[in-house]
Amino acid sequence: MTAKRDRPVWIPADLASAFGLLSRLPLPQTRHHRAAACWAWPLVGLVVGGLAAAAGWAAVAAGLPVGLAAALVLAVGAMATGALHEDGLADTADGLFGGWTPERRLEIMKDSHIGSYGTLALLLVGLAAWSALGALLTAGAYGAIVAAAALSRAPMALIMALMPQARANGLSHSVGQPPLWAALCASGVAMLIALPLGPVAGVMAVAAALAAMAVALLARARIGGQTGDILGASQQMASLAALAAAAGWLA
Repeated sequence: MTAKRDRPVWIPADLASAFGLLSRLPLPQTRHHRAAACWAWPLVGLVVGGLAAAAGWAAVAAGLPVGLAAALVLAVGAMATGALHEDGLADTADGLFGGWTPERRLEIMKDSHIGSYGTLALLLVGLAAWSALGALLTAGAYGAIVAAAALSRAPMALIMALMPQARANGLSHSVGQPPLWAALCASGVAMLIALPLGPVAGVMAVAAALAAMAVALLARARIGGQTGDILGASQQMASLAALAAAAGWLA
């Protein structure tokens, strides 16, 4: 009887875990995170991307310059997540390029201060994303903004499932290693969200996967595995790649 009573709350519990881990939105959340809930991470992207795209649409409809609308899209996305992934990008850049040994790189990544590499990463990735968003807003391709947000969160699950953890503590370690089926489900959910875009969805998915893979391979070479910061960096690079691919296809 207990198992039957638990079944109906499985999906809500996973959603609460996903939104509690990856967002700061005023939705039902939990801090008791389930690794298997990673299948729902693209749904967080759907909501965050939807809010960001809606803000961009409203800005364009109000007659604001496209550049300002694109900046608003970035701001809404960062606020909705507490800049979680942007922080991971900065820490990853500082650590992977600022240390000479795996131990020192991990130490730098754990430091809350930002260095030159982290600052440059945020500026360059942010500028590139802003440029791609401007092209998509000009083309009225709001769905591509939502799809990029969803597609960029699926590779994080695969990296967690397939790569060892580089340290014995931290956010990624506390969540645990998800089963491969859950990570594959995350990819399936992301593709379903992007599917209405047609052929460009596949192009965006490939671009996001390649960008995230590049981050993962670099992390494996530099620190021997993944951390929460690496996952955040993979999301940022996957999002940029997906946006750039969509801009090149649609704009």
